[in-house]
Amino acid sequence: MSVLDLARPEIRTLQPYSSARMEAGGGQIMLNANESAWEPVGQAGAGCNRYPDPQPEPLLQSLASLYGVRREQLFVGRGSDEAIDLLVRAFCRAGQDAIVIQPPTFGMYAVCARIQNAAVIEAPLAEDFSLDVTALLGAITPAVKLVFLCTPNNPSGKSISRAAIEQVAQALAGKAMLVVDEAYIEFSEQPSAIELIGHYEHVAVLRTLSKAWALAGARIGSLIASPEVIALIRRIMPPYPLPLPCVAAAQAALSPPGQASSRAHLAIVREQRMLMHRWLTELPGVREVLPSDANFLAVRFADAGAVYQRLLQAGIVVRDVRRYPKLQDALRITIGTPAENARVLEAIA
Repeated sequence: MSVLDLARPEIRTLQPYSSARMEAGGGQIMLNANESAWEPVGQAGAGCNRYPDPQPEPLLQSLASLYGVRREQLFVGRGSDEAIDLLVRAFCRAGQDAIVIQPPTFGMYAVCARIQNAAVIEAPLAEDFSLDVTALLGAITPAVKLVFLCTPNNPSGKSISRAAIEQVAQALAGKAMLVVDEAYIEFSEQPSAIELIGHYEHVAVLRTLSKAWALAGARIGSLIASPEVIALIRRIMPPYPLPLPCVAAAQAALSPPGQASSRAHLAIVREQRMLMHRWLTELPGVREVLPSDANFLAVRFADAGAVYQRLLQAGIVVRDVRRYPKLQDALRITIGTPAENARVLEAIA
């Protein structure tokens, strides 16, 4: 059985849109896309009178080198959100198929599924926010086409072990795609699940430059999967998903100086995460600081609402996660600069 047998048959046979840039490029006079012949005013718009390459080769090569994969295993889009949406559209038939999530978790998996009119099946995390493999596998039905794992988990910060991910991958073979969201993996000591793709064609991994690479505003995310899955996703991608300024920002971040800067900032975040965990635990009104492998801490308070308002009055915005299961008394606090973290502690104390 091919992993593509899990996809919607009409997507497998779809004639994809062929953009002007895909059909021809590299000429000296470009008159095939009805673009403006004049560049816009200002340096920020340099080159933006022309449509960008849908999947720029230099960026694909940089990301392939970063993640240790081949370029044909990569789709690059507008953040991980776009890849999630395209996966749901490619694999889930409206009104018939389903996805499985483990709440509390990132909300876009369910949002994309519901937009597609695919069912959302929940297999909640254990009380300590670890993956309940038995409950997850017990939730699988013939309708399930995608299973999303978020590691480190957002909003708790807990990682899923590589052994548990592989156990799920083995059980889902021939049944469903396993999508591992590693948006925060750079902050963790856990190994990536990317290596599993070579052993399980139904495993896909989501990565992003939004967190550790400081490019949230550029919206550059990657789907890493088998070449067959990537080719399927490219059939339904928008014609020009990557704006030129965003690609340029990504290339700068992935350059040797950019990588050195990211490594330095990662070291600061890890150190500050450890210190903030200790200092927050000592504050009055703090019930628990959850262990975290991400760039944030989920903190339980005796009165989370009052603390949230106190922080707002001090000009500090954190995430109120009390609507999430098992976190009804918690706030999620991103690790900022040492000076920002000190202000958080001062406002809470």
